[in-house]
Amino acid sequence: MNFSDSEIVTSVMTEKDFEHTPEPWNADVIFLNTCSIRDNAEKRVLNRLKELQSLRKKNPGLIIGVLGCMAERMKTTLLEEGRIGSRVDMVVGPDAYRDLPQLMANAETGQKAINILLSTEETYADITPVRPVSGGVSAFISIMRGCENFCSYCVVPFTRGRERSRDPQSILREARELFEAGYREITLLGQNVNSYHWKLEKQKEDKGFPGLLQEVAEISPLLRVRFATSHPKDLSDELLEVIGAFPNICKSIHLPVQSGSTAVLKRMNRKYTREDYLNRIETIKRIMPGCAISTDVITGFCGETEEDHQETLHLMERAGFDFAFMFKYSERPGTPAAKKYRDDVPEEVKTRRLEEVIRLQQKQSLASNRRDLGSIQEVLVEGRSKRSEKNVSGRNSQNKVVVFPDEGFKPGDYVNVKITDCSSATLKGEAVKA
Repeated sequence: MNFSDSEIVTSVMTEKDFEHTPEPWNADVIFLNTCSIRDNAEKRVLNRLKELQSLRKKNPGLIIGVLGCMAERMKTTLLEEGRIGSRVDMVVGPDAYRDLPQLMANAETGQKAINILLSTEETYADITPVRPVSGGVSAFISIMRGCENFCSYCVVPFTRGRERSRDPQSILREARELFEAGYREITLLGQNVNSYHWKLEKQKEDKGFPGLLQEVAEISPLLRVRFATSHPKDLSDELLEVIGAFPNICKSIHLPVQSGSTAVLKRMNRKYTREDYLNRIETIKRIMPGCAISTDVITGFCGETEEDHQETLHLMERAGFDFAFMFKYSERPGTPAAKKYRDDVPEEVKTRRLEEVIRLQQKQSLASNRRDLGSIQEVLVEGRSKRSEKNVSGRNSQNKVVVFPDEGFKPGDYVNVKITDCSSATLKGEAVKA
């Protein structure tokens, strides 16, 4: 989502005669687009801010701004001289990017420039993102903003505001333009894409996410479509049927579970039980055999017992996730969890449980990839392999990275690849004729 927002920021700035530069030492203004969902993310931003101060020695007029969720959550701290060991000139929330040029003008006069007001309407639907580093193959399209799930550990509803969906016609227009420009994969983005809802004028039925997804897929069979992220409580059978009906809708679903314990899920305010989640997994596998399923897992949430932890491991084994994002719980100030519950799981216990989750997932990921050995996968080439100029890499429908020898392939090509080897993270193979 922040990557997509950065493309909107680039568009706003280039409209006012700024040019994007990948080199910080050439910049007149540097924006850090931030995330507050974990403490580690904020620490990385603060360290980066300190590193950027050295650039001021060569360019005293350099303006440094903090954008996004961290700007919303830490506005006072960021603006107070000396509090973070660095100087910040601009603090701009995720709904105020249209104001960046004026805020820049204020900052250039030495004033502190701040706008962290949240909106109930802003979707940036009329702004065409500038994609300077996308490679021209894959692109993100933001279809909604905000979140109203209020998971007890999460700051997003407070830093991103209420849910609001974007006009479907603007989404379809952007998707068509991307395809006509040569892009071959788009990812529809939202804090919870399943909640997408648009009231259609003069029609009895409103448009939900399944209908929008189908219309995007119908643009062309050569356009791959992905989406992120789904909330288990909103993953409907209707949506799964749409995904299963279109070959160009990727057979990959990211479905965060967070915990396998119903008691912990209740404290997290996730609004589903362990059994509800497993039911969704079984339905996915029934409607779309072979669909890849990924997840998020948090270890050491408030009050988590060893039995709760074992329930998470057992759920992971039953679900058979293809890959996962795994984290230790870090308390976020101002969240319901911070106010209601004690962060009572010792750090060493959180770490040990996380290591057990990681080991299990690595085992499952390797088993998943081994099942692909000998199969032929359609791969969308994204570019050169990071490890060898002789190879190219891309992803299959299940969102698995596939590496294979280059035979003159270009980014955007679809190539049939026979899988001959694998690790827990990557498939390896060789191109074959269809």
